[in-house]
Amino acid sequence: MRNLRNILDGIAPHFTGEGRLQRLYPLYEMLDTMLYTPGEVTSRAPHIRDAVDMKRSMVTVILALFPALLFGAWNTGHQHDPLAGWGTNFAVGLQALLPVLFVSYLVGGFWEVLFAVIRRHEINEGFLVTGMLYALILPPAVPLWMTALGISFGVVIGKEVTGGTGYNIFNPALVARAFVFFAYPSEMSGDAVWYLPDAVSAATPLAVAASVDGASGIRLLGEAGYTLQEMFWGTVPGSFAETSVAAIALGAVLLAWTKIASWRIMAGGLLGMSVLALIGNAFASSFTNPMLALSPMHHLVMGSFAFGLVFMATDPVSAAQTDRGRWIYGFGIGALVVLIRVINPAFAEGTMLAILLGNAFSPMIDYGVLRANISRRRRGYAKQ
Repeated sequence: MRNLRNILDGIAPHFTGEGRLQRLYPLYEMLDTMLYTPGEVTSRAPHIRDAVDMKRSMVTVILALFPALLFGAWNTGHQHDPLAGWGTNFAVGLQALLPVLFVSYLVGGFWEVLFAVIRRHEINEGFLVTGMLYALILPPAVPLWMTALGISFGVVIGKEVTGGTGYNIFNPALVARAFVFFAYPSEMSGDAVWYLPDAVSAATPLAVAASVDGASGIRLLGEAGYTLQEMFWGTVPGSFAETSVAAIALGAVLLAWTKIASWRIMAGGLLGMSVLALIGNAFASSFTNPMLALSPMHHLVMGSFAFGLVFMATDPVSAAQTDRGRWIYGFGIGALVVLIRVINPAFAEGTMLAILLGNAFSPMIDYGVLRANISRRRRGYAKQ
């Protein structure tokens, strides 16, 4: 490793100052900080010592994603051939996942590097998470050209045109997913897109629950063979990493324990979803909408609610920043998920739109919380 350090130090002058390759400094800096901790320190006080930086935060999120990623790879193969062995299923799933992940990183990384070189700033480690998140929320049979188009839109329009990392209003991975969903709805919805070629086609649990007007969504799920236990463990059709609540929960514990993600947003989302689902249950007998009968547990284990709440709603850039605002933000997202699912059964999955709407209102939520705190303090001073 010492020899590698010497090589990097030897070529550094070409990329810094007046070096011939100074325009490509972001590439050198990216490689250097991936391999070694930056050695720069401030020249005068105050000095801050902290073991957590952006790189370590992003690596922690990647580690939190691994349980869902690994299970998703196996489940993709399992949906292709339920009778095959564990190793065969995992291998088949990886053959479907790795090309999508590679294209997401390759194309998205190209745009990241291009904007970093043009603007002459460092390449942000946040794309390590964005590139993976986008790939994991896509269906297994998504065309690779669509993967490339979506991540291009997410990085360029969802992040770079608003100023780059730290200035994006919306979660870039969700912007990418929303673009391909609304631009190519026939390719991104339906039964076949959730399966690899030559597999037996079947609908996702959310599609089944919303399929028959006048019936109970719970009864429809039972008739299709989708039990709560099966949906909790994740052996059902869905995007690569969204199906297993158990695997997602492992990542949630890690993110909450390391304080990389806010537990308040997660708890608020669960609360908002539960309240709206229970209200829907109270009116289930008065309407023919099958989604009204779904319990909070059904909403939790179906679709991408758990994955979106843990890994996307908690995005520190686009989420609310105040503690009370995080509760409100999370509650609103959870409530909106159920509201979208129930009111518009044709669009059975409401998580994506709910989080994007939450992103749009998060600055207003924080502003309201801050103004309320200021008003309360003023009233306190007036009483004195």
